[in-house]
Amino acid sequence: MELTAPLVNKKLLTPTFICIWIIMFLVEFVKGALIVAILPVYMGGVLKLSAFAIGLSFSLQYIGDNVFRSPAGWLIERIGFRITMMLGLIIAFGAVSIIALTQTMGFIVLGCALLGIGTAPLWPCVMMGISSVTKESKNFATAMGVIQISCLGGTGAGPVIINFFVNDSYKSVFWILLSCLALVIIVALFLPGRKAKVVTIDPAVAPLIKKKGLRASWNNLRQTWSNIRENLDVSPWLYPALFLQSFAIGLLTPVITLFVRTELGMSPQTFSFLLVAGGGITVLGLVPVGKLADRFGTKWFLHTGFLLSSVAIGLFAVSRSVPVIWLLVMLIGLSYACILPTWDTMIAHMLPEGEKGTVWGLFLTIQGSGMVIGPIVSGKLWDMLGPPAPFLGSAIVMAVLFFIHIALSRRQQHSQA
Repeated sequence: MELTAPLVNKKLLTPTFICIWIIMFLVEFVKGALIVAILPVYMGGVLKLSAFAIGLSFSLQYIGDNVFRSPAGWLIERIGFRITMMLGLIIAFGAVSIIALTQTMGFIVLGCALLGIGTAPLWPCVMMGISSVTKESKNFATAMGVIQISCLGGTGAGPVIINFFVNDSYKSVFWILLSCLALVIIVALFLPGRKAKVVTIDPAVAPLIKKKGLRASWNNLRQTWSNIRENLDVSPWLYPALFLQSFAIGLLTPVITLFVRTELGMSPQTFSFLLVAGGGITVLGLVPVGKLADRFGTKWFLHTGFLLSSVAIGLFAVSRSVPVIWLLVMLIGLSYACILPTWDTMIAHMLPEGEKGTVWGLFLTIQGSGMVIGPIVSGKLWDMLGPPAPFLGSAIVMAVLFFIHIALSRRQQHSQA
């Protein structure tokens, strides 16, 4: 692989990969538009719902997305890639329909919970899909970089674009979002499925199978877990690392805007430019870092990413100079360009051949729990220790991840020796 090669190898641009890219962009577009631009104003300003209802809706969306990732991974192995993705997208379409057509707290909260459940299969399906399309070319990190661009692009574009359509009525906005999800369902039809297996059952045995169906399902789950425990040879340090990786982000998400506005005194416009600068560096670095990681490995990129992020976030918490803040935000963007495409690549190399979907679901559930707990801890740190506390906490978590990754890297080297 030459460094002068195109950013995206033509071998990567398979129909399956393109479908995954479109699906992730549009789903993140819808979620970004709903969570950032629509629901807070629509629920509070238009429907006059309480802050409790808004908070409960958001929490259930995150919890649904996180908790159902493991079952989604298990389903991929049983009913196939395409059907699992289709089921999730149809549930998401129904969820947005409920939010659009109803105006009571109970149904809005239900819609948000279903949205989380519906989007839960996405990442397990994406990981399985990327593993499949990169198996021969061995460019998983490059593929992850391209997918991360679609996710970040969709999340950022959703609120920006949808705000142009917001007026006295939200009907047109919801129709746009439902149209995006309908298009996504159509695109999912072109994903690969799995070949059906013809099974002949003796009519005399069929009633017994039906009677013992629940027990058989339970035995299937037990067998699956037993296979995972026997074949999954990973360091115990990986599990806290999965949690901490998203926990560090979760500490920042609810307070970053408040900190910049109240502590740094920046205007909303300046803050937007700051986000564009940091996010732009991340997006521009994803594919080059992915290509280099496919060639040289993930170790030094993750070492650099965790250490640089720890230092930059820690200094961000105590700095008040505007030029320094700009520099630190760009360094944070660079650090995440090193982390995002390589973290999942490192995990992919640890997975056993069997039950990959189930293991991906399990790992993604552990990782996603950090985004659920992080904001809760962040608010407590802010209230008890002051505004810099969540940022210093995130910096410490990144430093801990740096040392955990050193241990993980050494174990991986010993296992390959």
